[in-house]
Amino acid sequence: MSALVIAVDGPSGSGKSSVCRKVAARLGLAYLDTGAMYRAATWWCLERGVDLADGPAVTAAVHAMVLELDLNPRLPVFRIGSTDVGTAIRTGEISAAVSAVATNLDVRADLGARQRRVIEVERGPEGFSEGRGVVVEGRDITTVIAPDADVRVLLTASEEARLARRARELHGSDDATSVAATRDQVVRRDEQDSTVVEFRTAADGVVTVDSSDLDLDQTVDAVLAVVAQVSGRSA
Repeated sequence: MSALVIAVDGPSGSGKSSVCRKVAARLGLAYLDTGAMYRAATWWCLERGVDLADGPAVTAAVHAMVLELDLNPRLPVFRIGSTDVGTAIRTGEISAAVSAVATNLDVRADLGARQRRVIEVERGPEGFSEGRGVVVEGRDITTVIAPDADVRVLLTASEEARLARRARELHGSDDATSVAATRDQVVRRDEQDSTVVEFRTAADGVVTVDSSDLDLDQTVDAVLAVVAQVSGRSA
């Protein structure tokens, strides 16, 4: 039996990264944050002075990007050349610019091919058990990148809950001022990204987990319950 592949999609602030890292660690799987790949591509383009409005130039730059990944869920690493970009790709500048790269269809094709190669390696050859398995999260994983994943989950939450979480993450508070400062980033990015991929409605065969009223550990348990129910494998 090949190793387990879990695909998770969802909007900004739904908790995908935190939840998927914990799920992967509990199950002993690799972890791939595809959103971070788009952030890394954005950082790379900006570092090279590429105009993000110039689609062909962005595509060419991303095609030339040598991105190295460490898929350890406890300490994932993203490196371009000799530079660890894990911290740099989480800045407000990257958050504000990443949709310009993520909505470039040629870039999506390039990074999508890289993501599929990672999944192939982590799944291992059919009938063998060399692969360790992987949790992959992003926007189009359940429908485009890994529609044949063993488990497919749409992790969602109300807009109110998502804004509060992202405000706490960015500003350390979910008061009205912090939420207002966060709204544009979360809502605008979801609107922009939804022009190229559907990640707010579950496709056929995808199980929805609504984390609006759940804390992190409860959400992890809810996803693990889906994994156990669908695949028969538990932590």
